[in-house]
Amino acid sequence: MKRPLLALVLAAGEGRRFRSETNKVLHPLLGRSMLRLVCETVLSLKPVKTSVVVGRQREAVMEEALLLRVGFIHQKEPKGTAGAVLAARNLLRENADSDILIVPADLPLVRPAALRTLLLAHRRGGNAATVLSADIEDPSGFGRIIRTEDGGVRIVEDKEADRAQRAIREVHTSVYAFRTRDLLWALPKVSNKNKAGEYYLTDVPAILSAAGKKVKAVKTSDPRDIVQVNTRADLSRAMDVLRERKIREVSESGVTVLNPASTWIDLDVEIGRDTVVYPSVVLEGRTTVGRGCRLYPGVHVIHSRLADRVTVFSWTVMEDVTIEEGATVGPFARLRPKTFLRAGSHVGNFVEMKNTDFGRGAKAGHLSYLGDSEIREKVNIGAGTITCNYDGVRKNRTVIEAGAFIGSGTQLVAPVRVGRGAYVAAGSVITKDVSPGALAIARGRQFEKAGWARRKREKRKIESHSR
Repeated sequence: MKRPLLALVLAAGEGRRFRSETNKVLHPLLGRSMLRLVCETVLSLKPVKTSVVVGRQREAVMEEALLLRVGFIHQKEPKGTAGAVLAARNLLRENADSDILIVPADLPLVRPAALRTLLLAHRRGGNAATVLSADIEDPSGFGRIIRTEDGGVRIVEDKEADRAQRAIREVHTSVYAFRTRDLLWALPKVSNKNKAGEYYLTDVPAILSAAGKKVKAVKTSDPRDIVQVNTRADLSRAMDVLRERKIREVSESGVTVLNPASTWIDLDVEIGRDTVVYPSVVLEGRTTVGRGCRLYPGVHVIHSRLADRVTVFSWTVMEDVTIEEGATVGPFARLRPKTFLRAGSHVGNFVEMKNTDFGRGAKAGHLSYLGDSEIREKVNIGAGTITCNYDGVRKNRTVIEAGAFIGSGTQLVAPVRVGRGAYVAAGSVITKDVSPGALAIARGRQFEKAGWARRKREKRKIESHSR
């Protein structure tokens, strides 16, 4: 009968080499923390119980993992990886007849397939311990896999390895499967008599092997799965691998990514078929992009929803925005939170919007600010239009009804309403509601002083000669 599976995610390390005020495992990769990525991978194997061992900044770590429905175990003192597992001794004793999968929280690239391969080999081989290993070009920093003449396995940490052992390219990944009962027996025998003065989980396979128990190593098919993030440089390497995976995924679904090397697409982003993503595009957070869209160079989209056939021209930035089908935006537009562009609308260059509902077929071609406003269908916003929404105390709303025409250089001092089909003359400062169908003109009266400019120049000339 197959033994039940426990899972233990080790997230109690101090991560000193990361040099951060934030716990290392909380740093994001393509929108998800390392901890979340590892927990999601582990949970895909459906263990009967998954627990996270926490230490430094445990409240923040627990908050991050809370929605994943995992348990928590506190390691009070950082005493190495074996110490972290010992902190879970009560859990192990309660489930002594299980298998246990142990994965570090700083291994964000490991995939479910690698863990399934490890677990299958562990169970089929009747092993007491099975180690996931990888052949890598530069093994420095990793513990080496030492395969013994009797077919067993032991691990030597990089700090403890001699020159011959450091030449070995097969490394352990810090991912293990154990028979829980055998792990419980071996853990108290781990010593801290080493250069670091720590209790290494890597010593357990040698202890089990010396007792005549079966210990094996299984190589992962893709060494790029094994990027242990100990430094900021490691984080960058891991993000590159994840980014390539994500771009391959969207490309295989029918999206054209013209320059993958310069494109950033977060893991939670969804993109529809026949959309074209140009170089230097950044798509972050819970963003969805519909079918047949065009995102031109330099576009930056955060937590937004774009429907089908939306075109976003270069160097446009948007956050928490909804855009309906067929709308066009940019270039050089900025759409701030709670902006809603209705179908077929057009927002042009150097237009900024915030908390604005922009109607079907409405146009704001250039150089305008529309904040806290409701712009209904087929309204034309002239260049240089400003909604003066803030009175120093509160934000006030502007409403422009369907078919209205707002001339260039207009200031709409909110709260104010422009009626259906009304015209506002260019250069007006509108402080009162405009009736439907009316023409509103609100600007200073123009007058001239004949010859004033000529007399002014002559006066300056005389003054300069007299100096």
